Amino acid sequence: MVKHDDYMTPYTAWADVCEYLPKDRKAWEAFQGDGTSATFLRQLGLDVICEDVDFFETSLGEWVCTNPPFSKLAKVLERLRELEQPFVMIMPCYVLTTQYFQRLGFQPDLQLIVPRKRIQFKKIVDGVEVPTPGCSFDCLYYCWKMKLPEDIVFLQK
Repeated sequence: MVKHDDYMTPYTAWADVCEYLPKDRKAWEAFQGDGTSATFLRQLGLDVICEDVDFFETSLGEWVCTNPPFSKLAKVLERLRELEQPFVMIMPCYVLTTQYFQRLGFQPDLQLIVPRKRIQFKKIVDGVEVPTPGCSFDCLYYCWKMKLPEDIVFLQK
């Protein structure tokens, strides 16, 4: 069975957390997808690197800002831990309770941003947006070594 990880992050998902993203450090949009995420982050004032490179063989930027492919979360998190690279990543809520996440020991530098509503990702198949009934799961913004003002930030807007 082929996993389809081609879900793109909408502008609103990044706009909602923009005030918590450092504009003075170079961000790496490590999973470029169709490129819109990096475009949105730039529109919000971030200096973003977004290149078609192998994430598992490369390290760019000073911190990672991305919506990674959910089928590869364990590997992605292992790689970031290996690099000691700070990040803000959109991931499902369930990641917090997985064995791989617990084993990697992101505490005590882990902080969370809780959106006020479910993020509605855009599904892309063969370069074409496909209508979907809406996202059926909740996500959080997992922030590691980002020095947010609080350990858990609940978005109000």
